[in-house]
Amino acid sequence: MPAEARKVARLVLLDPEDRILLMHGFEPEDPGSTWWFTPGGGLEGDETREQAALRELAEETGITDVELGPLLWQRMCSFPFDGRRWEQDEWYFLARTTQTATDTSGQTGLERRSVAGLRWWTSAELSAARETVYPTRLAELLRTLLDEGPPRTPLVLAPEIA
Repeated sequence: MPAEARKVARLVLLDPEDRILLMHGFEPEDPGSTWWFTPGGGLEGDETREQAALRELAEETGITDVELGPLLWQRMCSFPFDGRRWEQDEWYFLARTTQTATDTSGQTGLERRSVAGLRWWTSAELSAARETVYPTRLAELLRTLLDEGPPRTPLVLAPEIA
């Protein structure tokens, strides 16, 4: 299957209680294959990564009242999804919001076919989760972020290939 390469911007969105918002995704042709992931998506046109992250957040979650913070992490990943292989260069930005109510009415058709819902997670809940979460070290990365603050320079995470 040919790879679809794309630049992606994602948000580590925290509420006032330091909970992180994650999306519950699944393979459209196999709803039993599920995982959790951060909001975000591919750049469109001449968008910056920051602009793409905020646009995607609004579309996917309805959350628009956001304070965008620094770039935290970068990773390359490759995975099959919806009959294609995706090669992604992902940048993860810190963001904070007081707006915890979500609205998924702005999701794309593919998102509506592959997102089961949204959930705010505490660091402890994420650490105890037995479900698949991407990036795979998210619980550890979140704990370090909450304990130490953002890194001085973005961390380059190990590539993930599924």
